[in-house]
Amino acid sequence: MLETSARLLRLLSLLQAHRDWSGAALAERLGVTPRTVRRDVDRLRELGYPVHATPGTGGGYQLGAGARLPPLLLDDEEAVAVAVGLRTAAGRGVEGIGETSLRALAKLDQVLPDRLRRRVSALTTFTVPAMRAPREGQQADAAVLTELAGACRDGERLRFAYRDHNGTTTHRTAEPYRLVCTERRWYLVAWDVDRGDWRTFRVDRITPTPPHGPRFTPRTPPAEDLAAYVARGVSTAAYAARAVIRLHASAQEAAQVVGVSDGVVEAESETTCLLHTGACGLDVLVVHVALMGLEFEVVEPSELVGHLSSVRDRLTRALDRSAARPGPPGRPAPDAGTSRAPGGAGRTPGTPTG
Repeated sequence: MLETSARLLRLLSLLQAHRDWSGAALAERLGVTPRTVRRDVDRLRELGYPVHATPGTGGGYQLGAGARLPPLLLDDEEAVAVAVGLRTAAGRGVEGIGETSLRALAKLDQVLPDRLRRRVSALTTFTVPAMRAPREGQQADAAVLTELAGACRDGERLRFAYRDHNGTTTHRTAEPYRLVCTERRWYLVAWDVDRGDWRTFRVDRITPTPPHGPRFTPRTPPAEDLAAYVARGVSTAAYAARAVIRLHASAQEAAQVVGVSDGVVEAESETTCLLHTGACGLDVLVVHVALMGLEFEVVEPSELVGHLSSVRDRLTRALDRSAARPGPPGRPAPDAGTSRAPGGAGRTPGTPTG
């Protein structure tokens, strides 16, 4: 099988190198019989590559129009993996790589057979890239991604088993709308038929249970900016304690330290922005915001100010006790005035409202 696949790839390369090849010349270059060449050409046609044949003594084989780029010999899973990788790279914010990845996606689309192009197109068309990625997470299965993307494209109801953050599995029927991707995690935004509301599902917790259907008419989405909608669900709506914090930094500066699972940043002025965030408790919220390393103030809730004061008092007492205690021989006592909390949020990413 590997020998056959390698020979097919070599045959495609030869057809790309010249406009016309005789069967005898191809057989000689490949070290096989003309009959094997004919079988290989038939195999390429089955895979969707346009190989034309001209009969007669002056005839031969020619790669059809639309294959001017080097052809790719990929199976379904490989094609999907390449598309997923390129889509992810396009949203990573690395200088130059986004445009390059999109160009590569366009080239991939030109050489893929129709049956694979339709699957890859669904995945790219019905995926919304998020601004930043969570710092950790489980990777989604490529086959599940294409199945979900296909259901979004075809307007077909999905049936699947869903495992929540506690490990409990429930069976869902939903009308899928879009996939939202980050560097390490994928989410499905869908209308939950049984609950009669929009839900966000982590794709790595979805196990499709076909058959799917029937078809449905897509509803008006829950938000115009689905990336922000998912970020809000992951970082705020999933938590019992929620807050609005004014950061003394521009929205662009805050975006460098606030990830998708940390909260949603809203521009306020050139020097301030609002952070909508959440945590399992108000004390945790204080630490979560403080560890971002940015100056801030509490907008709401007012109860958070009291927790902030309590944490401040505990830290002050800890510093006083630490300063009064002699350090180890040969080591100076820590200087509280020069210490700084590390940047970034020290909080476990939230779970979507599935």
